[in-house]
Order: sequence, then C-alpha cells, then structure tokens
Amino acid sequence: MIVIPGIEKKKIGVYGLGVTGLATCEALAASGAEVYCWDEKDEARRKTQNTRFAAEHPKTWPWGELKSLSLSPGVPLTHPAPHPIVKKAHQTGVEIIGDIEFFARAVNAAPEKERPRVIAVTGSNGKSTTTALIGHMLKECGKDAVIGANIGKPVLRLPALQAHRVYVLELSSFQLDLAKTLRANVAVLINLSPDHIERHGGMDGYAGAKKRIFLNQKDADAKIIGVDDPWSQTICARLMAEHGARVTPISAEGALGRGVFALDGRLYFNLGDKSGEAGGVSHIASLRGRHNWQNAAAALAAAIAEGVAPNVAVNAMERFQGLAHRMEIVAKKGALQFVNDSKATNADAAAHALRSYKDIFWIVGGKAKEGGVAGLRPLMGNVRGAYLIGEAAREFEEQLSGAVACFQCGDLPTAVARAARDAAASGAPAPVVLLSPACASYDQFRSFEERGDVFRKLANQVEIVNGAAA
Repeated sequence: MIVIPGIEKKKIGVYGLGVTGLATCEALAASGAEVYCWDEKDEARRKTQNTRFAAEHPKTWPWGELKSLSLSPGVPLTHPAPHPIVKKAHQTGVEIIGDIEFFARAVNAAPEKERPRVIAVTGSNGKSTTTALIGHMLKECGKDAVIGANIGKPVLRLPALQAHRVYVLELSSFQLDLAKTLRANVAVLINLSPDHIERHGGMDGYAGAKKRIFLNQKDADAKIIGVDDPWSQTICARLMAEHGARVTPISAEGALGRGVFALDGRLYFNLGDKSGEAGGVSHIASLRGRHNWQNAAAALAAAIAEGVAPNVAVNAMERFQGLAHRMEIVAKKGALQFVNDSKATNADAAAHALRSYKDIFWIVGGKAKEGGVAGLRPLMGNVRGAYLIGEAAREFEEQLSGAVACFQCGDLPTAVARAARDAAASGAPAPVVLLSPACASYDQFRSFEERGDVFRKLANQVEIVNGAAA
C-alpha cells in the first residue's frame, strides 16, 4: 500500500466505492486521514461496514473542513454535466482530485534520491497491452517493476515506494483529468481516436485530457508518442517544437527519421547516436497484428528510455503471454478458433482484429459509441458474416448493409451458437468466431470482462460433431 504523507488528521471525502474508491479509502485511512465516503449503491456501501471509514451520506460531511474530494474516475467531472457532488465541491471550495494525484503527491514528497521511477501509459487503444508489456520486459531484465492503476491493482494498493522500484501505470483520460502533479519519468501516448467523447465534451477535450500525461515532466524525462493518427501527430509536433530530442515518435506504418518504428513485424530504432534493428515480433502470438506492433514499438521506446538494450528488450517480448479479452484465443475446435476481443469497445479497436484474421464470423454489438461501425465496411472482405447483438444491432445492420451478411441474434449465447454453426459448415481452412463488439458492454453485461468471460464459457461448450457445431 502507498502511504501518503502530509494528510494526517486531514478530512477527505471519497465519492464512488468501486475497487479504486475502496483502495483510496484504505490508503487514506492508513495514512492518518479522517475519511468520509459514499456511493449510491447499497452493495458498495456495505463494503465499508466495520471499517474506519463507514459510508455516510455527503449531506452529513463537514464540507467546510474538507481538504479534498477524491472522485472515482467513473463519476462525471465536467460532461455531459458535472455530477452533483462535483458542484457541491466547487460551491464549498474543496479541491477535486483522484487516486493518481494522491500517488503523485506521495512520490513528490520523497527526497530525490529515494524517488521511484514512474512510467505512465495512455491512449485510446492498446494501453493495457503496452503497459503490461513494458512491465514484463523490465521484470525480465531484472528490474523491480510493478504494474497498476487502470490495469490490475489500483495505484494506492501497489507496493510501498522504494527508490529502486519502477511503477508502470496505465492511465485513462478520466484518471488524467483528476491528476494535477503527476510527473512521469517516461510518458507514453500510443494513439488517439474518438472515445468517451460524451465525457470530455468533444474530441478536443478528450485529446487535452490525454495530453496531460506529459504535464509536469522535466527536460530529462522521455516523451513517447504515436504518429499514426492525426490527433497524436499534432500533439507530437507541438512537443517536438518545445522539447526536441526527448520526444520519441513511434509508428507501425512507416519508417521514421527519428524514433522507434515497426516494418512488417520488425522493430527498428533511430535515436540519434543509437540506431538499428531490434528484432522481429510478428511470430509472437500475443503481439499479432499491426496494432500490436505499434504497442511493441511504444514498449521498446520505454524500455530503451529505462536503459534496456533494444535486442534484450525484444528478446523479453518473446515470453509475453498477452492479456485476457484482447484477441485472446479461448477455444479451438479442430480448425475452428474462438477469439475473445471483448476489450474492443469501439470501432477502431475492432478494426485491429478484423485486419488480423480471415474467414471471420464476427460477433458485434452492445451499447453503441459515437460513429458506430460504418467505418469498418472496407474490412468486410475478411468477414463471412456479422452476428449482431445488443442495443446497437439494428443500427449496425443498417451501417453494414450491402457489405456483409448480417444476422440478428439478440444476445451472446444465440450469436455464439449461430456463428459456430456457420463457421463449422463454411469449409474455410481456418475459420474464426470473433467477439470484437465495437461497443460498450453495459446494455447486457456489467463490464467487458464479464462479456468476455461469458464468451469463453460458451465457446468451450461448443461441440463439433461430424464437421458441424452442436
């Protein structure tokens, strides 16, 4: 657990008692703060019973004495409208921050020689894989690396600060919005595409939140940024004008005069006095597809910034197992594969999987995000059929009409059964039943993880009898 200095006997509110909120309460209480907390859900509040921070309604909080309000990332800060608790904090002059800011303050309070290293990773797609890959490589190279924040453990539940330790943190735009003083020794912005637009009031607001990952960096700190999309390109150009050599562009779409890039699944680096080929990753199952080559390029740049030799870093990638719900092969039935890409919650993310396989029987749908799936029509050459589920099913059929055969399935069990039946009967040499929904999960599931777990269970229940799914 991270102990936060300077908050002894301070009164701090925590709103939202999910995993992050509970971890924040625990760390604040262990650091000597007087914690007031609340969540609208009874189930969440019950988890605080018999603790030093039993939930109390915000109406009873001593607002005039609160030092800070720690807001869980899922609570609206500005858009589509500030949450009532946010308005109350503004009215009473209470600062609004999040758990990442408490972590930042703990790190900033440490003497320079005792300060750990911080690597922060964000992006619209691929940030979890990149974060996990960086942590994996550093561990393989003998470094004391711990991974957390928006992946794995909440940041305040990570091991205590140590001078030799490296904290590799995945950060969402919501978390960055609530972080004021975080300084990353290595900051990584992989890519940007429209996502969470309703929470940021538009693409400019979303990109602005992501750019905060570079806030508070010093001249010696590394700034790693993808240049394969126009929004990231713009940010990279501005950073290079301001900081020059400490900016490392990354790409999976072409060679760079300076930076780290992937060509045909091989990684290259051109960093002033260091240049060459680091090695290939196209044969690594957990790094399949061009999008993963971009992730690998970002991870390689971060490892080089931490003093790891490029070839050693790529060798470490060989043993990377990948993450659940990200192009994860969950079942094989003869030549038929079932691939769980439940984490693909927008069209750009789904596009990566659609480019990575052929003879795809695609399960798609859920709670739609802005833009839908019309932009995926050029990729339908790899798709034998689209099996539509959830709220977006009718809308998506209209967007895909004429590009691919669409089948209204309603729910995931129906879609898996029909897609498996059609795939088994297709005669394709290596058919793939792919769950890559291009949607949020909240219409039928509590999370993308639950959706992926259900898909895994259903896939393993499929039986192939005489070449047909049963």
